[in-house]
Amino acid sequence: MRLDGFGLFVDDMPAMIRFYRDVLGFEIREDESTANVYLVKDGTLFMLYGRKDFEKMTSRKYEYIKGFNGHFEIALYVDTFDEVDKAYHDAISKGAVSVLLPEDEPWGQRTCYIADPEGNLIEIGSFNRPFESKTDFNGVQ
Repeated sequence: MRLDGFGLFVDDMPAMIRFYRDVLGFEIREDESTANVYLVKDGTLFMLYGRKDFEKMTSRKYEYIKGFNGHFEIALYVDTFDEVDKAYHDAISKGAVSVLLPEDEPWGQRTCYIADPEGNLIEIGSFNRPFESKTDFNGVQ
C-alpha cells in the first residue's frame, strides 16, 4: 500500500472549502456542493467529507472534538524562515486563527501554528532550506 491522501470529516463544508482553497491555496477538483470534496496540494490528495454524509453511509454515529483539535496536525513546509513568517501573516490576514506565533525551535526549525474554521491545527514550518522528502526525516529514505 502507499499513502494516497488524507481527509477530514467536516461540519461546515462551504467554510472549509473556502479556507483550504482561498487561505492555503489548495486546488479543488470538483463542484463545491458535493458531499465528498477532493482538494490537492503539491500532489497530495486532501479530502473533505461531510460528517452527516459519512455517518449515513456507515450507519454509525461518531463523536467530534469541539474547539481546537489536539489529535493531529496538518504540516505545511516552506523553504525559508522568512517564508514561515510571511505565510503565517498571510493566512491570518485571510481569516485563519492564530495558535502559535512564528518562533525558532531548539531543533533548528522555525514554526508556527494556525487553525482552520473547525479547529484543526495546521503547522507552517521550515528548516531554512528546500524540502527534500527523501532525506528530511533523520536521513530515512
